[in-house]
Amino acid sequence: MTSSEAGSNQPWNQQRLRSSNERLLLERLRAAPASRAQLARETGLSKPTVSSALASLEAAGLVVEAGHHTPERGRAAVLYTPDPSAGYALGIDIGRTWLRTALADLDGTIVARADVRNRARTSGAMADLVVATAHGVVAASGVDAAKVVHAVVGTPGVYDPHARRVRYALHLPGWGRAGLFDRMRDELGVPLAVHNDANLAALGEHTFGIGAGSRLFVYVMIGTGLGMGIVADGRPFTGANGAAGEIGFLPWSWSGREPDTLEDAVSGVAVVRAARALGMTGPLTAKAVFEAARAGTRPAVAAVRQEGERLAHTVAAVAAVLDPELVVLGGGVGHSADLLLETVGDTLRRLTPLRPKVAASALGEDAVLLGAVATARGAARDVVFARRP
Repeated sequence: MTSSEAGSNQPWNQQRLRSSNERLLLERLRAAPASRAQLARETGLSKPTVSSALASLEAAGLVVEAGHHTPERGRAAVLYTPDPSAGYALGIDIGRTWLRTALADLDGTIVARADVRNRARTSGAMADLVVATAHGVVAASGVDAAKVVHAVVGTPGVYDPHARRVRYALHLPGWGRAGLFDRMRDELGVPLAVHNDANLAALGEHTFGIGAGSRLFVYVMIGTGLGMGIVADGRPFTGANGAAGEIGFLPWSWSGREPDTLEDAVSGVAVVRAARALGMTGPLTAKAVFEAARAGTRPAVAAVRQEGERLAHTVAAVAAVLDPELVVLGGGVGHSADLLLETVGDTLRRLTPLRPKVAASALGEDAVLLGAVATARGAARDVVFARRP
């Protein structure tokens, strides 16, 4: 026996091979239920190997029988499928106005959800609200809390894993305090990952929305602030320090004033400022301005047109740097993208020969939450597989 043959018979190598086979079969079954014979044909594994791996996965609670397939000839074959209830994941979207939380199984099906107003006035109160809402969602679902194995939080700003804090969350005062997410992680009792909200919105759009199948697309989030998520070949591109897509910090000079940031020019606040400058009065929000524009109110129509023109400049800059095939408009202002798209398109044609497709988000206000769910689900699948006996 050669040394390599001896090594291949070591228990550690055999265990690693079994694990690899089980992972291969489990991932194949996520595409569609299949029988032992079908799995053997498609993976190249022997039928005894497939049977052994399926038995282990079934004993671990990771796969279940999904019915039978009866061919024209021969005996009926048992079909197998992953058990989506083998584990659960929490997705959490922390915004200035709303906190959205959902619990999903391993298929990504949401089994419980809560949307609550974010009335917290301090970062500590906000952390308490996140934990209390998440616990409430799990309790309402009826799922055993021990089966919740991972959580993902979407937040404005950039999470610094070394300093263990969020940077650049300018619209959430105190949110950059160190230790907040460690505290939430401890009180939730599950591993918790923190991601930029625009990046998660882009992933949500890629997984469940209009970005599905796009090789390179960006999600421009226009709300209280301005941000962008980039998805390339199905993966988020976050840059060297996690700040790729923080386009709100780009300089912008307008109205003869000193240079401001792009966020000052293209955001919900900018829409309200423009509407006031054009003559609208009273308490105003970006939503109210868009509703007035929809009704034909002239100052509102002009303010929305200005927003569309400035968005076109944003898209032109993004197109020159990233060359995306698709730009998705989302966030609070993005919800009214139907009023912006014509102006964006007309202005782009004047500005640049680089004109990617520009479309409204298919997920609306749920983009960040669904991106958090998709990301947490992927991690939860890895956790339950690693925990199997």
